[in-house]
Amino acid sequence: MAPRILVVDDEPHIRDVICFALERAGLAWLAVRNGTEAMTAFRRGSIDLIILDIGMPDMDGLDVCRQIRKTSGLPILFLSARDEEIDRVLGLEIGGDDYVTKPFSPRELIARVKAILKRSGNGAEPERRHATLVAGALSLDRGARTVTFRDSEIAMTALEFAILDALLSRPDMVFSREQLMEAAYGAGTYVADRTIDSHIRNIRAKFLAAGGQGVIATVHGIGFKLGSEIGRQA
Repeated sequence: MAPRILVVDDEPHIRDVICFALERAGLAWLAVRNGTEAMTAFRRGSIDLIILDIGMPDMDGLDVCRQIRKTSGLPILFLSARDEEIDRVLGLEIGGDDYVTKPFSPRELIARVKAILKRSGNGAEPERRHATLVAGALSLDRGARTVTFRDSEIAMTALEFAILDALLSRPDMVFSREQLMEAAYGAGTYVADRTIDSHIRNIRAKFLAAGGQGVIATVHGIGFKLGSEIGRQA
């Protein structure tokens, strides 16, 4: 079955443009007008990705994302009429996977949707799809798209999962921000350094809440690597 995309925007014209582009790309869609309807659709399930407008009345997109992230790592692509870096960073820090500014190119939007879906597990190579990476008490299952620490599952967004996957796949390598950007977003996509830093902070915070110290180490002037302490935690 085609992936099903939930489109959340209070502007009818924007919803129509997005849904038409999704349909042409062979993707199924469901469109709603506000945050309340978005939460209802999310709770019903059968959604693979959400295209979520930030600037909506009543419950805005950031509030919707916060609510969803309490229970789910479902991919979220934010839409916003503002192109402020602080807005992009905030959206990503609370769990967004990507950010597109209005007015947008429908072709670019679809490309980003497909990239997120691929990172979420659709289209992965068979040998990667069934691999499990382990470091001490940390385990990442590529097939199930799950991360566990001390037998407790830790919810990860698609981007956080991709970054952790890269670090675990080369535990002795120091990754530059550019290399982690490519691992998370794919080649040819530019994002600010602060975007990667936001994802790293989120990953660290989630492991810290689960009792995991030093899962990602900062190598000043170069980038990040898997923490040396993680292998000794059990």
